[in-house]
Amino acid sequence: MLIEREMYMSRIRPFIGKDVIKVMTGMRRCGKSVMLELVKRELVREGVSEANFFSYNFEDLTISNLCEATALHDDVCKKVQGVDGKAYLFFDEIQEVLEWEKAINSLRVKLNCDIYITGSNAKLLSSELSTYLAGCYVEFVIYPFSFGEFLPLYHQSFPEKSIKKCFDTFVSFGGMPFLAELNYNEKASKMYLSDAFSSVVVKDIARRNNIRDIDLLERIIVFVMSNMGCTFSASCLSRYFKGWKTLCS
Repeated sequence: MLIEREMYMSRIRPFIGKDVIKVMTGMRRCGKSVMLELVKRELVREGVSEANFFSYNFEDLTISNLCEATALHDDVCKKVQGVDGKAYLFFDEIQEVLEWEKAINSLRVKLNCDIYITGSNAKLLSSELSTYLAGCYVEFVIYPFSFGEFLPLYHQSFPEKSIKKCFDTFVSFGGMPFLAELNYNEKASKMYLSDAFSSVVVKDIARRNNIRDIDLLERIIVFVMSNMGCTFSASCLSRYFKGWKTLCS
């Protein structure tokens, strides 16, 4: 079941078919790939033929030979030859392509096309996009499900639950889309969320910033999350870690 996510589609819709690159960023597993499918569905509703869609998912090893700007550029140009009308290009996890911005910029000026790309916002920082794409883009930051999006999925599995019970579950587990696939099983959901947290901390934050002390980073994150909505200072952090060190000694 595809959740329509109209909040995002209402923002994307005015740019569909326009000569600007649509960039969708967000944390891992938040639903960026699904947004590409929703855009395709929107285009089909407008009468665009699926024969004009060209999709690449760079997490797929079978196209690893295209993870370089020139190879990708040449492959796209070859595939769109003879297309009747505008070509719609969808690139999922574009950051896996070496010098991807060169291919995207060239395709935009060379072809009659409409381009959509996704990538982790740990690797496609907003400050870098302005350099990569020379201002010819619009960025949409995608988040996990809001409560309004979470509710119909949760009610599919637990139609008898009250709104309050649903909200309590949402507060406990959040809106990561894959939890619906787990039928919101408590043990499985906790395992999945733990893995998602580790992926963000280790693969995104630590690797990008060359942080070696992962344990310290995790404790800082726990402190910040435990004090959400409160002001704190470096001295507060210092006292927290001194107390933690005393407790562990």
